[in-house]
Amino acid sequence: MADYNAAPLRPDAALIKRALACKCPKCGKGDIFMPGFSMTVCAQCSQCGLKLSEHDSGDGPAVFLIFFLGFLLVPSALLFEYLFAPPLWVHGVLWGSMALIITLGALRYLKACIIALQFKHRPGDWAQTPEEDQE
Repeated sequence: MADYNAAPLRPDAALIKRALACKCPKCGKGDIFMPGFSMTVCAQCSQCGLKLSEHDSGDGPAVFLIFFLGFLLVPSALLFEYLFAPPLWVHGVLWGSMALIITLGALRYLKACIIALQFKHRPGDWAQTPEEDQE
């Protein structure tokens, strides 16, 4: 049965800022990801101790990115072909590099946003049992 007392489905500016900064959705201070340009989620927040690794975003960010890239790049490639009719290798280099650049640039932030949305809209999954707090 659905819980109608859950968090409202409206934008939360502070949560979005934390996600785009790749910071903990609870305190906004600790990093979500391991140091460097890593996509590996930290085991827990270094500031507040929120267990982050148990709530990884899975394949959600990649699926959103695939839909976005398909919506963006396919019409662009068709229009480019219609206007300029370049050789096939130009399409491969141009659109392959565009897809790679957009993917590497956006995947980390999408992953942080999905984790932040899970934190807001599924709070019961983030609750820690008394046994976990004592460890």
